[in-house]
Amino acid sequence: MERFLDELAWRGLLYDETPELRARLTTGPITGYAGFDPTAPSLQIGNLVAVMLLAHLQRCGGKPVVVLGGGTGLIGDPSGKSEERPLLEGPVIEENTARQREQLSRFLDFTHSPHGAQMVNNRDWLGDLEMVTFLRDIGKHFTLSYMLQKDSVKGRMTTGISYTEFSYMLLQAFDFLHLYRTLGCELQVGGSDQWGNITAGIELIRRVEGGDAHGVCAPLITTASGAKFGKTEKGSVWLSAELTSPYEFYQFWINADDRDVESYLKIFTFESREAIAELMDRHSEDPGARIPHRAVALDVTARVHGGELAQSAAEASLTMFGQSNPADARAATWKMLAAELPHGPLPPGLGPDSPVVDLIACSGVVQSRSDARRQIQQGGIYLNGQQVSDASAVVGAPLHGGYYWLRRGKKTHFIFGPPA
Repeated sequence: MERFLDELAWRGLLYDETPELRARLTTGPITGYAGFDPTAPSLQIGNLVAVMLLAHLQRCGGKPVVVLGGGTGLIGDPSGKSEERPLLEGPVIEENTARQREQLSRFLDFTHSPHGAQMVNNRDWLGDLEMVTFLRDIGKHFTLSYMLQKDSVKGRMTTGISYTEFSYMLLQAFDFLHLYRTLGCELQVGGSDQWGNITAGIELIRRVEGGDAHGVCAPLITTASGAKFGKTEKGSVWLSAELTSPYEFYQFWINADDRDVESYLKIFTFESREAIAELMDRHSEDPGARIPHRAVALDVTARVHGGELAQSAAEASLTMFGQSNPADARAATWKMLAAELPHGPLPPGLGPDSPVVDLIACSGVVQSRSDARRQIQQGGIYLNGQQVSDASAVVGAPLHGGYYWLRRGKKTHFIFGPPA
C-alpha cells in the first residue's frame, strides 16, 4: 500500500492528503470509497478522475467501495456549482443510478477477492433517516461557523444557498461514518472540490467513534488553454454511447492539445512511466502522427465502450482523415461512420454498374447531375477515398459491408449503406 500515494503523485492525481495517511498505508491494506451522485443520466469523463483514484487504490492492494448516491442525489452537491440544481424525482434518480452502476463496473474488479470492489447505494441508509434523530445525533457535531468556512458554502453566499443544499455536507459526512462502521472504510477519495465534504466526514468519525479516517483528493483537471476538462463545442463528453457516440468519444482524445496529452496518459491510463516516455519521444519525432493521442484514445475508449467499438473508432478516425485505405476498413467501421455522417440506403436500381454521376446526384452533396459533372471536372469529388476524374465512369465495387463513401471537398460527406 505504501506506493499508492507515490503512484498518484507522479501521475498528477495527488492534490492533497490528510497528514496521517502515509503512515497508515504502511500498516496494511485500506478500504476507501468515492461517491457518485446520479444527477445525470450518465457519468462524464470528468468523473473518471475519482474512478481512477479507486482503481489505483485497488491495484496497490486496497479495497475500493463505490457509493452510488441514490439518497444524496435527491438533493445534489453544491460543490463547484454557482446555483442550485433542479431537484430530480425518485424514479429518475433510480434510472440514473442503474445506468451509472453499469458504467462504473467497467473500471474496477468486482470479483469476490479480498480486494474486490464493492458497490453500495446510500439511499439504503439515508432513505430511512428520521430528521429529529439525524439532527440530534449528527447535526450537533457541526457548528455553523465550521460549515460556513467550507468552499462549497462560501462560494454560494452571494448567489444564495438553500438549507437543502447546505445540509448536503452533513449527509456526505454521515455516508463516511456509516461506511466506517459497516465496512471498515477509513479513506475517502475525490476531486479537490470535495475536500470540505471529505474532512467533514473525517471530523464526524473522530467525534462519534473516536476513530481515525483519512482523505485524498485529486486536482481539478483543466486543459492547457485553461478550459474546463471534458467540455466540447457540443457540451459534455459522456460515458454513455447514447449521449456521446464511441466515435465522438474517441475523437475527443485524438483532438487533445499536444500540451495535454502526456498528462492524459498519466491520469486516464495505467501505462508505465517508461511507456509514456517512449510515446512522447515518438511524438517529438513525428507530431503529425499523434501517436500518444491515439494511445490514450484507444485505451480509454476500449474501457468505456469495449475493444470492438474502440477498434472501429480508431479505424474510422484514420480513414476519415486519409491515414488509411478506405478499402481496408471493416463493415463495422463503415456502420459507425454512417451513424456520424449524413447517410441513407443505396437507392433501388443503383449498383456497381450504374453511372457515377447518378450516385453523386442522389447523395445531396451536389445540386444536380450537371453540378456533379462540374464538380468532377474541378476535381472536388471523391468516391471511396479515390478522386473521381471521369464523369462517364461507373460506380464500381462498394466498400466492406456494401457501403459507398462520397466526399465533396474536405468537409461534405455522404455514406450510402446497403439497400434498404
